[in-house]
Amino acid sequence: MIERPSPNHGPRPRGVPVDLVVLHYTGMPTARAALARLCDPASRVSAHYLIDEAGATCRLVPEERRAWHAGVSSWTGDADVNGRSVGIELANPGHEFGYVLFPEAQLDALEILLADIFERRHIDPVRVVGHSDVAPLRKRDPGELFPWRRLCAKGLAYWPGEGAGTAEPDAERARAVLTRFGYGYCEEAEGFEAVLAAFQRRFRPSRCDGRLDGETMARISAVERELD
Repeated sequence: MIERPSPNHGPRPRGVPVDLVVLHYTGMPTARAALARLCDPASRVSAHYLIDEAGATCRLVPEERRAWHAGVSSWTGDADVNGRSVGIELANPGHEFGYVLFPEAQLDALEILLADIFERRHIDPVRVVGHSDVAPLRKRDPGELFPWRRLCAKGLAYWPGEGAGTAEPDAERARAVLTRFGYGYCEEAEGFEAVLAAFQRRFRPSRCDGRLDGETMARISAVERELD
């Protein structure tokens, strides 16, 4: 662990548990540029950890403090995602600068870090989410190339059991399931489309168009069966 303190943090709200992990990509050309921005007081952004492509892990903000990584966001009805979450940035140029696969060394380091956080914080795997999950109207990271199934296989994230290949699309039911799962912003048409795209990036990454087709509905139905 490399200590690289950022000045960009504040107190967590009293009485609120740290029970959520939000994964990001940096969306900048280099890890060095991302580190500089996360530590620049003028940027007013930060995360608790940054993992570069070679697997080097920097601690920027103590977990006891509220890092500024999620912005305007919501999960399971809570609009203060930063207040209860640990933010982890993965160095990757992202969609704007040439999105690439996440290297093995980086993913190995992420798994080690998550396992440590799980042991200390008793995080439920379903409470590991992407930035696009909590802020679907604004964000796409960590994106469709992020290997959620790999984390699930290690018990470090959630992946629904496979259902039928397709199911009859039902927008009303899909909205209800996605809201129960944790997504906000489902009420309006634009928000629902953004949420569908975020859901697809995680659970049907072959096409992330925000349309409720039969395959997406089947994945939503698989989540529904596991909610109770």
